[in-house]
Amino acid sequence: MKNSTKKLAVIIDADNAQAGAIEGLLQEIARFGISFVRKAYGDWTTSNLNGWKDVLHRFAIQPVQQFGYTKGKNSTDASMIIDAMDMLYSKNYDGFCIVSSDSDFTRLATRIRQEGLSVYGFGERKTPEAFIAACDAFVYVENILDHKKQSVSPSEKEKLQTIICRAIDSVSADDGWAALSAVGHHIMKNNPDFDARNYGHLKLGKLVEDLDYIDVEHRPDKNSRIIHIFIRSH
Repeated sequence: MKNSTKKLAVIIDADNAQAGAIEGLLQEIARFGISFVRKAYGDWTTSNLNGWKDVLHRFAIQPVQQFGYTKGKNSTDASMIIDAMDMLYSKNYDGFCIVSSDSDFTRLATRIRQEGLSVYGFGERKTPEAFIAACDAFVYVENILDHKKQSVSPSEKEKLQTIICRAIDSVSADDGWAALSAVGHHIMKNNPDFDARNYGHLKLGKLVEDLDYIDVEHRPDKNSRIIHIFIRSH
């Protein structure tokens, strides 16, 4: 469950992330909590990171210099991991946002979660499954940059049906109906990269309404004006 008051440390692998996605990415992070620390790591003496200079100032991101001491070795990853462990042991944060598509951060994410803190990952669709699975939630950068309706392959549609129906079976009442909120929570616990935007919809509620194997009911709360969505598979 998202908690907008969580104190988050945002660590960005500038060598492995897009500067143009940062504005949308920070808006996405705000769904999970407050970014108390924002750091971007890389060798800022090189021309490769020139596109980041304006972004750093605009969004108050602290650049952390890391020279590439040995050709072929990623010193930036090591610097991020060491810094993250220092912040973890400070016990000043409730969670971490790791911005990278690199599998090298899999063990870091696992270690942070072992301490009871949340880990939110942000990377491209090429991100290895191991890193995605190590996070509480994982957001694809493509969903932040491109809001056009996605084309969904038959295999992806089949996978979606399996995910949703299994979640309904797990949290439904004896009559087969389940609260959409409970279904969504169950899905996220088991599929960190699940996102309605992967299937061309901004919200899970809109997605299920578009599925021909799902029945949807809108039920008013007896004590308020809130409308609760319930779904079942058939």
